[in-house]
Amino acid sequence: MTTAFDSIDLAGTPLANRIAMAPMTRSRAGEGATATDLTAEYYAQRASAGLIITEGIQPSVVGQGYPDTPGLHSAEQVASWRKVTAAVHAAGGRIFAQLMHAGRIGHPVLLPDGLVNVAPSAVAAEGQVYTAEGPKDYVTPRELTGEEVRATIADFAAAARNAIDAGFDGVELHGANGYLIHQFLAPGSNRRTDEWGGTPENRIRFAVETARAVAAEIGAARTGIRLSPGNPFNDISEPETELEATYTSLVKELSALDLAYLHVMEVGPVRELVSTLRDGFNGPFVLNPATEGPTGHDALALVEDGTADVVAFGSLFLANPDLPARLKTEGPYNTPDPTTFYGGTEKGYTDYPAL
Repeated sequence: MTTAFDSIDLAGTPLANRIAMAPMTRSRAGEGATATDLTAEYYAQRASAGLIITEGIQPSVVGQGYPDTPGLHSAEQVASWRKVTAAVHAAGGRIFAQLMHAGRIGHPVLLPDGLVNVAPSAVAAEGQVYTAEGPKDYVTPRELTGEEVRATIADFAAAARNAIDAGFDGVELHGANGYLIHQFLAPGSNRRTDEWGGTPENRIRFAVETARAVAAEIGAARTGIRLSPGNPFNDISEPETELEATYTSLVKELSALDLAYLHVMEVGPVRELVSTLRDGFNGPFVLNPATEGPTGHDALALVEDGTADVVAFGSLFLANPDLPARLKTEGPYNTPDPTTFYGGTEKGYTDYPAL
């Protein structure tokens, strides 16, 4: 029987186990949206994961959605990430950079003067974002032109090349949680009537073309993607009647690209759809399962019963740098401190003790 502690070949990237660290925003980037020495320490501490997937990293200036998040679109940023990947590799780990364009999520005060948030359509999300000036309502984004859609895809490909130049083992495209790729997938945020919207076939085009461009740039074996079907986070609206048709079509197209993996964040009662997507994808399947509270030891059974090839853990990994060892002994576990999740110093970042 295969267990979560067995190794796996991720399209040519060997993983020591099937336990992944899920991407988690920490908002601790340095000046110029760079990774810091503390960033390197944080990820190196967690190198016993079979695979580390980083926090969301913006592929362009306008892709930033939160304060103090890192980028991969400047030479300074690329150089800063090299110390992170070197530290993780020295500790025996594997690390993929998650490329995340926030789209309409964010606010112009987080962007250089003159830039505004962009999206598939000029539809504002309900809610607020925290900024240095306090909470601010999301603004109505500027709708991307067809030419700008293509340019945004090129930004993802360029950032993927930068990730490889920085020493990452690969990249994960963030197509979940209401950010730009997800905004194109969802009819509530994508009101377009051109080739990028109007039908499920057109709404999946941006995700597919972005994956294709990144795979062409760095190789499909170093390209993964994360999806979260039906996830209403960030005011996303996806009708249940279209959910299966949209995502099965999307995964069929992605499967044809021979990507490194498909990563699904499960939200709500969608396990049947998750199983359908797993069956429809021809590569490794990573699952961040829906659970009450942090994903824990019980999730390891998802590898044993074949539901997933790899299981991703979020906040439990945040608080337990040596999580695979703790899962093997079923604890004890450090308790995550939500007050230190975003921003700050080493407190709640690198000071959680190992066993």
